[in-house]
Amino acid sequence: MYLPSRFEARDRAVALQLMRAHPFAALAAVDDEGLPFISQLPMVVQERDDDGLTIWCHCAKPNPLWRHLQARPRARVLFQGPHAYMSPSVYPDLARVPTWNYLSVQCVVDARLVESPDEKDALLKRLISEHEPAYDAQWRALGEEFQQKMLTGIVGLELRVMSLQCAVKLNQHRPEAHAAMHAIYSAGNAQEQALAEWMRACGLVPGVSVQSQGN
Repeated sequence: MYLPSRFEARDRAVALQLMRAHPFAALAAVDDEGLPFISQLPMVVQERDDDGLTIWCHCAKPNPLWRHLQARPRARVLFQGPHAYMSPSVYPDLARVPTWNYLSVQCVVDARLVESPDEKDALLKRLISEHEPAYDAQWRALGEEFQQKMLTGIVGLELRVMSLQCAVKLNQHRPEAHAAMHAIYSAGNAQEQALAEWMRACGLVPGVSVQSQGN
């Protein structure tokens, strides 16, 4: 993705925080015509023993996404964090234009289909553990026949992360506007308030200690 160096977060912990906080991500495969084929799916990110990352998810069997990944395993995943408009009124001078601040993570992945019942069951356990651990007992109580029926209706996906980029765009290069930006975002909607929290975490607000965000 287009990512100016001043907005690139190189600390993987920042990327993991965003990916886990915003797990409903867009998976873009390449279809038979060479065009992007995109599905939004709930995902779980797992750190591997070799210091790599694996993303787990699944799609409905009628979704052609898995067939595209079977034919062309290299794909991209986009995790979209908080984002919001910012008015040029935050600057002390008038020769400014509006902007849009945002946080996101984009991964290049190699996909493997998870098709055996045991592997799909293990994948679902990961998703349940991440999103609603209490549901595990209810899932087990539904019985083997029902579970198998549900498992046949999905195709699991193991996405091994080959590379990633993490964007943290908070107008770091415009310190004269940070106080006004923070005030506006703090009083705004949920997306804007989340950006205000990230401004504090990145040390862009006077009087707040700096946490390492790789910028």
